[in-house]
Amino acid sequence: MNIRSLTRGDGVVIGAAVLLLIASFLDIYSVDGATGLDMPSAWASGPVLLGVVLAGLIGAALVVVSHGLPQVPKVAGVDLGQFGVAFTVFAAWSALGNVFDPAGGANNVGDSASSGPDAGTGLILSLVATVVMAAAAVATPLVPALKGALIGAPKPPAPQPYGGQPYPGGQPQGGYGYPGAGAPQQPYGGQPQAGQPFGAGAGASAGQQQAQPPAADFSPFWFAVPVPRPLFAEDGSSAPIAELAPGTWYLAVEQRGQGLIAQTQDGRRGVLQDTSGIQRG
Repeated sequence: MNIRSLTRGDGVVIGAAVLLLIASFLDIYSVDGATGLDMPSAWASGPVLLGVVLAGLIGAALVVVSHGLPQVPKVAGVDLGQFGVAFTVFAAWSALGNVFDPAGGANNVGDSASSGPDAGTGLILSLVATVVMAAAAVATPLVPALKGALIGAPKPPAPQPYGGQPYPGGQPQGGYGYPGAGAPQQPYGGQPQAGQPFGAGAGASAGQQQAQPPAADFSPFWFAVPVPRPLFAEDGSSAPIAELAPGTWYLAVEQRGQGLIAQTQDGRRGVLQDTSGIQRG
């Protein structure tokens, strides 16, 4: 799980889950004039525990885990994160019902119905926590401020000469300036042979040439994306070959129109079409 893929919205969900856990240990009932009476917590009430506390905690966990995984698992064709959002909304709805009617049907038993106990601190805080949690889970994909990275990417090392920049974290990879296992170190694309255009040497795929020449004044640089963005194949196909995650540094090796040719830490190259808001190292 990559915690650098988590967003600010995920941070709000985590904070609300912590508040919900704290509220579960507080009194769920309040009785006027009662002194020395030990009130139960959510852990002593099945409906509150299952419908509010556990539903909210499970929903928060599913939302956060789905954003931290490189590929979101699916259950019956539905993303795990969508299940999490549904759980958080259900928990908020259940908390609202318990605050409006803490005693449930018990205050309607007998000939003279009493008003019953009021909602205690635990129920009120549970409502606040689940409403915030559900709102953050629903709004994160829609609100740009919540889609930003929760943990910013660390600064990359100082730039080194062209073709000799190591990845942050010191992970050597094959490809641009990084020797593969048993392979001699060469700049990206290898040395062009006589009669071949630049980039059609040992590192280029057979029969493939760049659609556009690289910009003459372009210098490779490290960058990080603010939100997850797809990386498309260089041949122009519409299917993404990878997804760039916030909080991870990638190497831009060429300018391709308005986009960038980027290389991932496992050596894959592709076109990043949306370069808005990227953080340069």
